[in-house]
Amino acid sequence: MAGSRNASEHEAFRESAVKTYIVEDSPIILDNLVAALQEMTPAQVVGSAGDEESAVEWLTKPGNARDLDLLVIDIFLKGGSGLGVLERAASAGVPGKRVVLTNFASPDMRRRCQELGAHRVFDKSNEVEELIDYCARIGQGGCDTVPGGLGP
Repeated sequence: MAGSRNASEHEAFRESAVKTYIVEDSPIILDNLVAALQEMTPAQVVGSAGDEESAVEWLTKPGNARDLDLLVIDIFLKGGSGLGVLERAASAGVPGKRVVLTNFASPDMRRRCQELGAHRVFDKSNEVEELIDYCARIGQGGCDTVPGGLGP
């Protein structure tokens, strides 16, 4: 049947899915980000949180983050800070890439995120396309950045 996938195509798509968790306190930004990632990349958003406490609780609960490929974190949250999420995720050994998406991507903030184990920092105002490209490369098995490396 035209337009349908066979079992091996379904399996290949599942293997390339980028399991993603997002920490963002703005419902509008969260909805737009989820829509963009799921439409333009192989992202599969497995959950989200709007504050540090909820994010850390989910990320450190046994089994939740076991297969996580990408953690997207905003810095300024209604409760707590994305820096705390980043630090706890790194110390807990949460797998996958840890990236920061913020409106405050100053050189000092980028350096601080690097120190806390961010793989990349993206500016919400002008680097969302780069985040989408980064996510797509993860789905293709690319993005060899190491924590703190902040490389492409």
